[in-house]
Amino acid sequence: MDNLVIAILGCVGTIIGSSIGAVAAASKTNFRLEQLEKKVEKHNNLVERMVAVEARSKSNTHRLDEISREIEIEG
Repeated sequence: MDNLVIAILGCVGTIIGSSIGAVAAASKTNFRLEQLEKKVEKHNNLVERMVAVEARSKSNTHRLDEISREIEIEG
């Protein structure tokens, strides 16, 4: 009878320990995912800003080309 009680307590302890370990691992995984999401959001914001900068650069290049042509015509 004592062996049965010891076996049951060992099994319960194993289940509890495994559950605590699984919860801790899941918590750490969730934290890492949140940090990764923040980094991806920063990257996406940078990409959006760079697209805007490239568009302005292209527009400015066209303006400079037009001004250069006007100067050549006048000069």
